[in-house]
Amino acid sequence: MVSIDPLSQSERDNYKLLTGSIIPRPVAWVTTLAGNGKVNAAPFSYFNIVTADPPMISVSVQRKQGIPKDTASHAIREGEFVVHIGDELSVAKLNVTAASLPPNESELELAGLTAVPSESVGVPGIAEAKIRMECVLERAIPLGGTPDSPAADLLIGRVVRFHVDDVVLDRGRILADVLRPVSRLAGNDYAKLGETFSLERPK
Repeated sequence: MVSIDPLSQSERDNYKLLTGSIIPRPVAWVTTLAGNGKVNAAPFSYFNIVTADPPMISVSVQRKQGIPKDTASHAIREGEFVVHIGDELSVAKLNVTAASLPPNESELELAGLTAVPSESVGVPGIAEAKIRMECVLERAIPLGGTPDSPAADLLIGRVVRFHVDDVVLDRGRILADVLRPVSRLAGNDYAKLGETFSLERPK
């Protein structure tokens, strides 16, 4: 067993250990609204559930040299964003939306995706996604780095509307084998759902 002090190595080395160890990671496919009205879309794998009462989810958006990414800037300014679950059918277009575009261009247009109006927020969603969650920003927390130059913006979103395709829903439960979600591994690698198994929880 190798013992590694994270302070003794670079951020990239720590990144490789984290993204190679914490796998698979669900992917938040996030849309936000730019100040010029363009719909911004980007995938983030630092993503999970916070609580179900009320329903909240977290998305950690890493900064570049202390500068917030568009997704975090838009979400903080507008107080809203929409999170989608990428699947095997949409993963190629999801990957396209990871491109860095100038503010006057939309990742949705680049990827050939369809914007759909939301019901409870002003940010449009992605029609091709089987699940989307309209969120209002509960809290944005700058973390890591230094006080003057944080490394990330942790967005806590409160889900105010779920949209779920009929085909993946069975009596209130999501059919994972029909959803066919994708997850992130390290580098350029993704994973499919694969084999599943059940274990009864102890009483």
